[in-house]
Amino acid sequence: MNIPERIRQHRLVPVIKLDDSSKAAPLAEALCEGGLPIAEVTFRTEAARASIEAMTKQYPHMLVGAGSLTNSEQTRQAVDAGARFLVSAGFSRQVTEYALDNGIPVFPGICTPTELMLLVEYGLAIAKFFPAEQYGGLNTIKALSAPFPGMSFMPTGGISPKNVTDYLAFSKIIACGGSWMVKDSLIQSDAFGKIKALTEEAVALVQKEA
Repeated sequence: MNIPERIRQHRLVPVIKLDDSSKAAPLAEALCEGGLPIAEVTFRTEAARASIEAMTKQYPHMLVGAGSLTNSEQTRQAVDAGARFLVSAGFSRQVTEYALDNGIPVFPGICTPTELMLLVEYGLAIAKFFPAEQYGGLNTIKALSAPFPGMSFMPTGGISPKNVTDYLAFSKIIACGGSWMVKDSLIQSDAFGKIKALTEEAVALVQKEA
């Protein structure tokens, strides 16, 4: 199964910000035990690279990607650390070209038709739609899908248990990015049992609608 299909199978991608890489392994364990062996670790902190490395080494079956990438150097670090897919909040030629040159799946962030045209130019068929709720949510994704019938979406931003199943009901959405089960406060307080429980609830919710 290729990586986009694995993401589609999980239907939900936990979006994680880690300030301390020592928390990466117990967090990965909580996600895996909760039934969601996938994560997007954002490059918003200095701990991102080491966190990805810890997750991929200790949980090699887990599908770990890097998010919030803004340039080719970050992208190289992410791939070197073991990231299997790459995500950017907006469209970056540096990130996209590095990913394509190295055969790594990349999901650039978009919120307009003009940005989608750039993905088409690069032969990409999956876009991160971000920030989803702030840019019109599901209605906007449906509107964008009409002139771009070959494009699929991975919305992130404002996704919660209240709306995730609405998004996933639309066939052009392969998965949603969410952070409610991996909130900063839970990670910082080592509440990995709570993270596992929230993950189990999230998995049950999204798979029930599959």
